[in-house]
Amino acid sequence: MSDERVEAAIKNWAPRFTSQGVDYNDFFRTTSRVEKWGDWCREWVVTGDVHHELAVKAEAGSNSISAGEAYISAALCYHFGKFVFQDFHDEYMSAANKSVQAFAKGLKLLDPTGERVEIPFDGATMVGTLRRPADIKKPPLVLLLPGLDSTKEEFFSWENVFLKRGLATFSLDGPGQGECGYNSHIRPDYEAAVSTALDTVTKRGDIDANRIGLAGVSLGGYYAPRAAAFEPRVKAAVGNCGPWNFAECWSILPSLTRAAFQHHSGAKNQEEAKAKANQLSLDGAAQKIKQPLLIIHGKLDRLIPWEQAHKIVNAVGSNAELAMFENGNHVCNNIPFVYRPLTADWLKEKLG
Repeated sequence: MSDERVEAAIKNWAPRFTSQGVDYNDFFRTTSRVEKWGDWCREWVVTGDVHHELAVKAEAGSNSISAGEAYISAALCYHFGKFVFQDFHDEYMSAANKSVQAFAKGLKLLDPTGERVEIPFDGATMVGTLRRPADIKKPPLVLLLPGLDSTKEEFFSWENVFLKRGLATFSLDGPGQGECGYNSHIRPDYEAAVSTALDTVTKRGDIDANRIGLAGVSLGGYYAPRAAAFEPRVKAAVGNCGPWNFAECWSILPSLTRAAFQHHSGAKNQEEAKAKANQLSLDGAAQKIKQPLLIIHGKLDRLIPWEQAHKIVNAVGSNAELAMFENGNHVCNNIPFVYRPLTADWLKEKLG
């Protein structure tokens, strides 16, 4: 296997795939079939189709749990087929649509209270997945914010960690992300998206609008602190492996990540993309954060250097906590059994 992009995808993101729910055997078999980058999406769709067929058969046999689980597995495979495959537009969109459709089917079967919520935003439509814990009339709500190439469909297993602790979740495809990204670009003032989302969900009678938290991963680890700085309805926030200034990380980013950012930011070339990355800076915003803030980072992060976490915490001050893991990679996806309970337990405590 000599394709640099294939090697980079496997090297940088294998723990992410498996921590989010892709079976290791699927990962090994699928990547073993990929000889060049142009094969990547197609082979993951092939694997996704296997799970989708199992889901259809299980549903026809009234085995709803098996069907739901298989639909979610299919959705993950389709998602990871296209997650940084934006140079092949038709394949990208086909896999994206298959992921959204499979996820919706799985959600209905595994969590009847799960709900798709569409929110108009600046000429586009944000889409979120709202899930509520059973038997709690008005639970606290945690908005889960994806990063550069993650989407709401990737968060099902992470949502379950919060739901088990009595916290509702709202996984959001904001500007430049997932379905919303079809007609919008990344913007540094992500608080505008969070505020608009909160305007919608806080009107409901089935969540506690006075207990709202945020948790973001990767670039979402920039979005969460940024939104907390400007949105007083947010009572606590967690940023996981997000940048202090994204441009400061530019030189070490994999080529796939730089290309993905160029696409999702609407930049015409890499030079413009780096300039846009420089706009994603917490300088001037971090100093405004008054809520409790937890910053999680791993010293083995290949994308966002761990020193970025210290810059965030130092700028925020005494209301910021740092959880630095010597053995953690990007998003600490190689130790999900550590960062996920930590995030959920911390937010549960802060939201009361």
